[in-house]
Amino acid sequence: MKNQKMYEADDKMISLIADNYSLLDSLGRFGINLGFGDKTVSEVCKDQGVDTYTFLAIVNFSINGYRNHDDSQRMSIPTLLHYLKASHDYFLDFQLPTIRKELLDALDEKDNLARLITKLYDDYAREIRGHMRYEEQHLFPYVERLMNNELQDGTDAETFSKHHGQITQRLRELKQIIIKYLPSDAQRNNKLTSVLYDLYKNEEWLGAHAEVEDHIFMPAIRQKEQQLRQNDVSVKISKMINSKPDSGEALSDRERDVIISLVQGMTNKEIADHLFISVNTVITHRRNIARKLQIHSPAGLTIYAIVNNLVDISAVKL
Repeated sequence: MKNQKMYEADDKMISLIADNYSLLDSLGRFGINLGFGDKTVSEVCKDQGVDTYTFLAIVNFSINGYRNHDDSQRMSIPTLLHYLKASHDYFLDFQLPTIRKELLDALDEKDNLARLITKLYDDYAREIRGHMRYEEQHLFPYVERLMNNELQDGTDAETFSKHHGQITQRLRELKQIIIKYLPSDAQRNNKLTSVLYDLYKNEEWLGAHAEVEDHIFMPAIRQKEQQLRQNDVSVKISKMINSKPDSGEALSDRERDVIISLVQGMTNKEIADHLFISVNTVITHRRNIARKLQIHSPAGLTIYAIVNNLVDISAVKL
């Protein structure tokens, strides 16, 4: 059953650990060292360079499954990225090799079935190692570029969608085979029981890791992407407002009339009829407008017309 207590910044860190000893692993992944005495969560986080809000968000989510759906913009992406990178290191460099060593020690190396079980474990380890390496080579560098306010064309958070189901299924299969089919004597049975316990904890750890990625990390990345896109649009509009045509040529009254008609959604034929000119003349005006303003798209002309008060935004067909 979940612990329903919600921890806050002024709670003692030692109390949080005493209530939830499973969080000991998480401290290292945040870069928090033991020996913090009776300091509060906020004091420990401040001393060790960890964002308190993000730390508590992950802790409360891990313990209670609770997340405030409006909090993504408050998350510290550097803290989240550090946590996930350290989680990968812990899992790949410690958990996987340790369990394999325990498994080999518990199995009879002369037993063909035992060798097949070892192969099944190695297949599982290889698959999850490949999944995590993919994130390290592609997702994490992408997030680092976002942290430097760099958007990457054609890429967003959805490119790195998670697919954890097949990996956890392979782990469940391994546990079931050991339980159902592997014969052992009393001594080996104790060792296998210990391995099984670690495999179950391993599955639990992976599930929690995936939940943090999917429900905390990725929403924060999407929020950052949205912010950068909004900023990018604002900068482009600002440049448009403050810039002048490179040619130095002013628009004629008739060219302004053509722009107004265009942003109201008229075709060349409709503009010609509206202004009592030929279609060829409309096309000529449009070429001159594009040359003078260096704006070629209808969307660009619409923005130009709005910011230069040629039309009211309510008259524009969006």
